[in-house]
Amino acid sequence: MSAPVETVGAKGSLSERLGDRINPLVVKEIRQGLRTRMFWVCFGLMLLACVLLSLMAYADVKDGGYRARGNTYFFTYFVCLGLVHFFVIPYSAYRSLAREREDETWVLLALTGLGPRRILRGKVTSFLAQAALYASAVGPFLLFSYYLNGIDLPTILLVLVLGAAWLVFLTVLGVCAATLADARLGRAFVHFLVLGLLASGVAQGLGGAFALSEGGSRLMREREFFSVIGVALWLMLSYGWLLFEAAAARLSLVTEDYSRGPRRALIIQVLVSAAIVVGLWANQSHEREVAVIAGVAGCMHLTLCGLFVVSDVDGQARALRSSTRPWSLLRPGAVRGFRLMVLLIAGWSIFCALLGLSSDDVQSNWRSLIYVTLAAAAYPVLYFAVAILVAKMPRSDRLSSPAAVRVLFISLAGLGAVLPPLLALLVDEPADNGLINLLNPIVGLVNFGQHDYGTDLPKMTVELLCFVCGVAALAAFAADRTLIEREQRVHTS
Repeated sequence: MSAPVETVGAKGSLSERLGDRINPLVVKEIRQGLRTRMFWVCFGLMLLACVLLSLMAYADVKDGGYRARGNTYFFTYFVCLGLVHFFVIPYSAYRSLAREREDETWVLLALTGLGPRRILRGKVTSFLAQAALYASAVGPFLLFSYYLNGIDLPTILLVLVLGAAWLVFLTVLGVCAATLADARLGRAFVHFLVLGLLASGVAQGLGGAFALSEGGSRLMREREFFSVIGVALWLMLSYGWLLFEAAAARLSLVTEDYSRGPRRALIIQVLVSAAIVVGLWANQSHEREVAVIAGVAGCMHLTLCGLFVVSDVDGQARALRSSTRPWSLLRPGAVRGFRLMVLLIAGWSIFCALLGLSSDDVQSNWRSLIYVTLAAAAYPVLYFAVAILVAKMPRSDRLSSPAAVRVLFISLAGLGAVLPPLLALLVDEPADNGLINLLNPIVGLVNFGQHDYGTDLPKMTVELLCFVCGVAALAAFAADRTLIEREQRVHTS
């Protein structure tokens, strides 16, 4: 009689362990979401639209014989699902977290001991579960379009996989946007920004689905098709992970190691992207343009991320200082964030430049392509450093706040892009004069990428490139010393 008792006890312990592993917020959010009028209205309208479209498809096929209409009806069904997946679900996720912060119930969630990361994971998972319910209702109709001819199963599967990845990205984007603003005016601005981004997301998602449903089988025969699909999937998933970690960091306490998650995600994204660039470069017969495009695009991406990393608060919590070393770049603090971004931007640019130098193709403009790859790293580092120097040197707490540093960077970069061309016109020189626009982050970058077609020489010399890189290095060194001095002053105060 003892064996059954042990079995029951083992089963009970297993169920208890599974119950402890399940995020309780997922169950709460799903139950709350299924009781809302929004869910049932959207679900009913979507299902009614699919039924009416099916009746139209039946009448169309009955009158028109065996003409291929599967691609048309598949896209129509997908529009019904896409409007919910790409707008309703992400917007509901945004409003759910925004309401928690507006009603000041976020403190109650934090007191449960789950932590910001588990709470956000529960929010995202619950809305993805609701999206799965919508997809399960439309799934039979999407499969029904296959029997109408005109579309094959691989195309249907590909559209659904890309649509799922786009859904995850937009949902995480909505959750991340809910953490951006604290004041009422800022929340209103973020609200309208989210509406615009989700409207754009709906257009992009449905546009991609239309292109694949109309020519998926033909596009799959192209050599670069699956490379493009793989890159698109990686960008959606990696950016979703990065946004999720950034949202968890914003909701964490200053005494926690809040910066480790987003900075680690950024480093992993850069390393995996480097491997993808090498694969694309080898697949494209070692073309130099692949390395150059990757170098410029990667530096632009790192500039956008660095706008938030280098503007971290000065110093860190006392509990984190004992185990912090100069190489602890994942720890909180503006000085470590600035060093990390300088290393990532410079490392990415040098990597792409070396990849371009290793290319087999012989081109007359190869020097200018290498120059623009290196200049794409020098300009962000320069303007990050100048913004930090302007914000931190006056020793003003208001001017050195994260928001002020970001505004200063955008303002200084805008002035650096606008004033030199105006000055060139005032002295009766071309607006794109190389020397006057040498520190211009836009015109200067374009100038480094141009060459003289008559002599096949770059428009900008290597000495000018070395000057720009040298100025950026000196400004970065001065900014680093300023951040160290300010962090020491914060610790002693």
